[in-house]
Amino acid sequence: MLKTIRDLKDLKGKRVLLRADFNLPLDKDGDILDENRLTAELPTIAYLIKQGARVVICSHLGRPKGYDKYLSLFPVAVSLMKHFPNKVKFCDKTIGPEAELAANNLKDGEILLLENTRFDPREKANDREFAESLAKLADIFVDDAFATAHRTHASNYGVAMKLPSAIGFLIEKEINVFDKALSNPQRPFVAIFGGAKVEDKLGMIANVIDKADVILIGGAMAYTFLLSKGHNVGNSLVALDRVNDAYQILKLAESKGVKILLPVDHIALNEETGRAVKVTELGQNLSGRDIGPKTVKLFCQEIAKSGQVIWNGPLGEYENPKFKKGTIKIAKAIASAHADTIVGGGDSVSAVKVAGVEDKISYLSTGGGASLMLLEGKPLPALEVIDKK
Repeated sequence: MLKTIRDLKDLKGKRVLLRADFNLPLDKDGDILDENRLTAELPTIAYLIKQGARVVICSHLGRPKGYDKYLSLFPVAVSLMKHFPNKVKFCDKTIGPEAELAANNLKDGEILLLENTRFDPREKANDREFAESLAKLADIFVDDAFATAHRTHASNYGVAMKLPSAIGFLIEKEINVFDKALSNPQRPFVAIFGGAKVEDKLGMIANVIDKADVILIGGAMAYTFLLSKGHNVGNSLVALDRVNDAYQILKLAESKGVKILLPVDHIALNEETGRAVKVTELGQNLSGRDIGPKTVKLFCQEIAKSGQVIWNGPLGEYENPKFKKGTIKIAKAIASAHADTIVGGGDSVSAVKVAGVEDKISYLSTGGGASLMLLEGKPLPALEVIDKK
């Protein structure tokens, strides 16, 4: 069992390096659009402050290629100041003498937010010297960035190798939610998978077959499964090298008595006219981009009977307004279900928010890739190096 911050004793006066997930969505002016990930981190920060720790926070933001003023964490520092008045300081460096001086000058219960870790390319490379420089800023490391737990970066994996370590409340909660859902699910357990890359989901579906009662598959990945059953998929996106894998998963589910439902109709793009059309069969010049109304009804019937739902991945080309209706309708159906509901993945969580049903979902996961690995039954690399109890 991983050590948590509750297991850390005598934190008063100790410098604690907290790896948070402040990868918040920004508008073109650099203003924060959604503070959910910041809000999710507040309990861990508040606990450390109450214990008298000197909290040094590091995080990435976006995918910068070197310094980018529009991806600075300064706006996040301003938001933190609202939650912890007169306690938050900001350093425009991530490592080095200035960061070390700022960390050493902290008083008990104060917070220092460092600049974006990804301004330095050594972060993603898990560079040893970069990790050592971060470790110089603290006596203890706490990882609470679930969304990066599937990565081996310097600010999580690297630092945990250098300092006594533990996990924060957010990671603890994420792990417990998924562990309970997969080891002791409420029945019927309905798993919903979408998205474009079937190769990213095959292992996860295979793992969930042993746990779920019904699996609903949509998104572009569904067309690889449909092709494996001999259906005409027109010009839809298909992973030809994964067709046999998809067929084997369908056979495995059948042998275990697990029902897998695929789209029975589609909202397709007519590539000659550029128009969206409702079709049951996909012919020439048509590519499936969203689940059709019959499929929505079919999926909703299963969701309505469920005792537990886990959803990861949009059911159509969600980024295109023409093809997002199916995903939104599924989001609303999940919110209406009398079930334990877990939603993970950026587009799925976004759909829940767009549908206005965020408060009706039991749990919104903060990590897409990390939650995928948990669903696949794989360990999270950044957590494998955290100290054990």
